[in-house]
Amino acid sequence: MLFFVSLLVDGALAGAIYALIALAFVVVYKASRMINFALGEWVMVAAMLVATGLQATALGLAGALAFAALGMIALGLAVSRAILRPLVGHRLLSFVMVSLGLGALLRGASPIIFRGISPRIPLPLPSEPVAVFGVLISTGKLAAALIASLAIAAVSWFFRRSRTGLALQAIADDQQAAMGVGIDLDRHFAVTWAIMGALCVLGGTLWAFVAGGGVGLALVGLKVFPIVVIGGLDSIPGTIVGAVALGVLEALAAGYVDPLVGAGFSTIAAYVVLIAMLFARPYGLFGRADVARV
Repeated sequence: MLFFVSLLVDGALAGAIYALIALAFVVVYKASRMINFALGEWVMVAAMLVATGLQATALGLAGALAFAALGMIALGLAVSRAILRPLVGHRLLSFVMVSLGLGALLRGASPIIFRGISPRIPLPLPSEPVAVFGVLISTGKLAAALIASLAIAAVSWFFRRSRTGLALQAIADDQQAAMGVGIDLDRHFAVTWAIMGALCVLGGTLWAFVAGGGVGLALVGLKVFPIVVIGGLDSIPGTIVGAVALGVLEALAAGYVDPLVGAGFSTIAAYVVLIAMLFARPYGLFGRADVARV
């Protein structure tokens, strides 16, 4: 029983960090309906920028995070202005192909740009596990999950309460109507990508601390896609639920199924659930089906 509870707790803590990274995906989709398949590469670059700030400068952790955030915001603004703006009005496939190409570019250029930089990011967080009712809990993962939860709450408040967040929701619902009431699409798209860049910095830093960084961090993006589809592409609550559920599923599969069928099933368990969800509820647990006049 303790083993089962330990897997549940470990999976839920990992799910909180998954949710933070998945939120970067949802933020872009909510505002622009663009599916960013290069999210894993963005998270990888963000984490490596933090590592660069720590190792190549004397900025300290706060300075390294600020340095990485500014770098990712600048990258987001550049992509929004130079690449995405000319594609406005084109088919969704154009955005998909651009995101795939951008991801390949970032993945190929990162080993050259960050040559000599260790992907490890030490954080001033406790590392010794603590026992709670006989269950060992990693204090590092617990602290990382709490930080991720606070960031998720802040982004949720931003979308629900702030003027800019409401404008982004209006753009997501109907771009033409939003333009008609004076909402500047270009400026708000730039804000969206800037927010995504900042979330990638925080998510990449926490994930590199918990599980390691480097080029392999780009694979996190592959884990995020089942989360957002299962939870609902445009739903922040659905993203949280989907991330925690899949984090727990991954942990339980690693603990119980992998020893029986061989290591590796836990890595594809999320995709098995994804296929089932696409058959049962294509728009996700909390997503909304598109309604069109015919």
